[in-house]
Amino acid sequence: MPPIKIQRPPEWGIEPVPQTHRIMGFIDYFALWSSLGVGLLVFLAGSLLVPGLGLKEAMLAILLGTLIGNALLALAGYIGSKEAVPTMVLIRPVLGIRGSYIPTILNILQLIGWGAFEVIIMAEAASQITQRLFGFSAFVPWVAFFSIWCTLMAIGGPLMVVRDWIEKFAIWLVYGITIYLTWYLFSHYDIRSLWQKPGTGELPFLIGLDLVIAMPVSWMPLVADYNRFARRAGSAFWGTYWGYFVANVWFYALGALFVLALGTGDLIPAILSLAGGMVALLLILVDETDNAFADIYSAAVSGQNIVPRVPQWVLVVATGLICFILGVTVPIAQYENFLLLIGSVFVPLFGVLAAQYFFVEKRKYATDELYRAGGKYWFAGGFNWKGIVAWALGIAVYQAVVRLVPWLGASIPSFIVAFLVHLALNFKEVRK
Repeated sequence: MPPIKIQRPPEWGIEPVPQTHRIMGFIDYFALWSSLGVGLLVFLAGSLLVPGLGLKEAMLAILLGTLIGNALLALAGYIGSKEAVPTMVLIRPVLGIRGSYIPTILNILQLIGWGAFEVIIMAEAASQITQRLFGFSAFVPWVAFFSIWCTLMAIGGPLMVVRDWIEKFAIWLVYGITIYLTWYLFSHYDIRSLWQKPGTGELPFLIGLDLVIAMPVSWMPLVADYNRFARRAGSAFWGTYWGYFVANVWFYALGALFVLALGTGDLIPAILSLAGGMVALLLILVDETDNAFADIYSAAVSGQNIVPRVPQWVLVVATGLICFILGVTVPIAQYENFLLLIGSVFVPLFGVLAAQYFFVEKRKYATDELYRAGGKYWFAGGFNWKGIVAWALGIAVYQAVVRLVPWLGASIPSFIVAFLVHLALNFKEVRK
């Protein structure tokens, strides 16, 4: 009997994905982005909307915010599908080859942070299950388990995770438990009276809208890492849009409903207190691993934008190890605000990307030039100062809105300003 050989999955690095491996379609992306749109963090984010907003206002913010945020997310994914390269490589024509290293470093930092955040959330939930069943929490072993499991998923890569894990198992489990939680709420609580109850007014509607937009937008620096495997850009766009739309609306709404119905913002113990709550939380944890997988995998892919010769699996393992170390040593409160600050820079960045791709480049990059020093996308010493200025102004608008007129919401104004400034700075190229 010949010996069994274990082979690592193929890696594509930052080069365009070969046409033979662009095999994912609408169903694949619907499943992937549905799975990524479901999670305890989305659940918790929904709980932040109430009781500051009434349930009617919260649902309107959830629907409008998801419609807007999803459009930005799917649009960035569309560009990635057309060019078949990772997100940070798409930024090279926007900021220059060397200029793209700036958002790459920020993206790696936020992805490591969010990966650790996901691991901590999963370990805390699993610890509470262990405490109920066996009388001890085992937090550190759970951090180790989830870090290792999600790292192995990242080594497997998107094609394996989507086809062999999400579509066959994870998505069905999570939709089943989501239907159960929805049924439980509507059958055990008076949702009609909650619908009529006004909010306390502590949360302005546009800030609530910004909170919802923030969730799909947070995936924009990652989206092309997965959508580059698309068979057709159009099917990937709609699969991404509707897959994430369904999951984001549903779980944001459940988070808001649980707070109002149970009268508590501490949702993990609240879920455990329900009939079948332990099974529900366990199945949500099963799907939550997809989010940490995406953070770890994309941190490695982004790293290859700077060090393309380092094998992807090495960067994946390094990222998973850092997530584990952060998970057992750093309290969430110490870096959550830092992560949110870093994440805010990507909204205006993708305003500049949209202007560059659709109006300056006329919907087609010069692919070979993406990797050539001294070529079209080298600009001035590797930096495209027009893009950098537009991006910086967008960030300034975002921070100004947050500090001076927070009720306005910062995402949309910063995106629009960055988009229009970049068009103005490239007026001659736009007119050609």
